Amino acid sequence: MGSSFTERLKNFFGLGKKVSEALFEDLEDLLVEGDFGAALAFKTVDALRGLSDPVQVRPALAALLEEQLCPVPVFDSTRKLTVILLLGVNGVGKTTTAAKLAARYRTLDNKKPILAAADTFRAAAVDQLKIHGERLGVRVVAHKQGGDPAAVVYDALEAAHAGGGDMVIADTAGRMHTKAALVEELKKIDRVVESRAPEAEYIKWLVLDSTTGRNALAQAETFHAAVALDGVILTKFDSSARGGVVFSLAAELGLPVVFICNGEQYGDIKPFDPKEFTKEFIGIE
Repeated sequence: MGSSFTERLKNFFGLGKKVSEALFEDLEDLLVEGDFGAALAFKTVDALRGLSDPVQVRPALAALLEEQLCPVPVFDSTRKLTVILLLGVNGVGKTTTAAKLAARYRTLDNKKPILAAADTFRAAAVDQLKIHGERLGVRVVAHKQGGDPAAVVYDALEAAHAGGGDMVIADTAGRMHTKAALVEELKKIDRVVESRAPEAEYIKWLVLDSTTGRNALAQAETFHAAVALDGVILTKFDSSARGGVVFSLAAELGLPVVFICNGEQYGDIKPFDPKEFTKEFIGIE
């Protein structure tokens, strides 16, 4: 998490300030700087205004923030097949995240994942996924550049049904000219999954670059309106991320964060822990 912001918030509570309206206004401003929305920052701080003991403010804020976060969903791991569709704009780290998920599920859950190179618009994405597959020893299903993404997902599902795997992780394109094009492309993939794998646990996760702040929320709004998202994966959380957007995702869109990625190695992905995240956000040891 962005150390400068966390340190500022931590120091804010360590200055021995008296509880006053000025303190609450300063806290609102600080939360907005941390990528909270203004309305959410006001609502959160307003709930603290009845407190008179400065010692109570920080733990009360922590409790409020944790309550705002959505519970991390638990998916049915007993299904014979799981299909994970990764969505998001270019540059957020979808392809690397797909590889991290494959490595994690194969190692920790004894899954046999298949990577589907459904981003057929960016040539580098297909090549990159193939390299990850070789390094991990994971099968990659790919077509030529400019091919039909839904056809790639179809072939990956067929490979799974043929005994090649019990999980399909699809890396999708990050650029669509219009929202309508995005919707149509994803509807086509949906139809393929529903027709070829109706028994599957079908999950749609949006990958967001946590350093983009409030812009990440705007991306989430667009994708969530186009398809029913099941959660969010935050990447690049080891750099300048301030973290407040996590609370906005929950409050404004009802979206849980599922994983946080904090590096480039395959192991640099961890399940989201609301309590731990909240403590880190406000600088509680």
